[in-house]
Amino acid sequence: MRPDYVIKRIGIFFLIMWVAATLNFLIPRLGSRSPIEDKLMTQAATGGYLQQGVAEMVREYEAKFGLDKPLWQQYLVYLSDVVRFDFNYSISNYPRRVVDILLEGLPWTMGLLTMTTLISFAVGNLLGAFLGWPRAPRWLHFLMPPLLALHALPFFLLGLILVYIFAFSLQILPLYGGFTTGTIPHLSLSFALDILRHAILPAASIVLVSIGGWALGMRAMMVTTQGEDYTNFADAKGLRPKTIFFHYAIRNAMLPQVTALALVLGQILSGAVLVEVIFGYPGIGTVLFQAIRGSDFFLVQGIVFIVIISIGVATFVLDLVYPLLDPRITYQRG
Repeated sequence: MRPDYVIKRIGIFFLIMWVAATLNFLIPRLGSRSPIEDKLMTQAATGGYLQQGVAEMVREYEAKFGLDKPLWQQYLVYLSDVVRFDFNYSISNYPRRVVDILLEGLPWTMGLLTMTTLISFAVGNLLGAFLGWPRAPRWLHFLMPPLLALHALPFFLLGLILVYIFAFSLQILPLYGGFTTGTIPHLSLSFALDILRHAILPAASIVLVSIGGWALGMRAMMVTTQGEDYTNFADAKGLRPKTIFFHYAIRNAMLPQVTALALVLGQILSGAVLVEVIFGYPGIGTVLFQAIRGSDFFLVQGIVFIVIISIGVATFVLDLVYPLLDPRITYQRG
């Protein structure tokens, strides 16, 4: 790989990050309403107390959050802060900083979605490969209708069904939360098992829906590889079907799936919002839901920027490693 290609990709990466960060700054400020005023007026209305002095409080809080400065000064401060991953204070949880809230939610979301994505990717692609291979056992083809039915369901709908069956009716799994209420988080086997029990239902709702998508994509790619010259040549050489299946068919059919996996992994940090809300899971999805409801745009900005970074890094890494996966791809000019 040529060094100038790598340098060019790094430059494009930082350019995309700057454009995305600028849009992330401007879009929430397009509205004419002040998020501080909205929050204080909502609290005054729900609390039933008089709204006298709210204007002074709004000015005080806007000065504290830096919203009283001209837009160009806010923009420079914002750029300086995001470089250091500092996203200001949370409006709904003041005086907590946004980065502290993100650090609490990220491990839960990354643990849940990383595992479910990798499991669904591995199982779904293996099933899809067998379903698209004519020498696979016949009974595997009966899996296609259930996979299609599950793939058509939204995550949250399957989550509600699982909650009703296993948590509400049978009562063999927890109804909600990341761990048992009242438990103090600590490092022990019992606490780890408690976390695992609470993660089973949200993980199952994501895996069961995702497997169908991976399987359908892989099945389509496997069908296209069967007529390729390298497959026919391997067959003519008398190689074993197992060797042709794993070393020729799957290897070449996996490239689009690997691209899709990188993009899905890049979106992991955004969380599975509805799944986390349904199960009361303490991840980034729940934090994002509460931030939108509370007009906490500093917190929303922080989450969106983290998602932008993760997708940008995933795409950048994919660009660098793709020639290693497919020797036909070269970035050198011929």
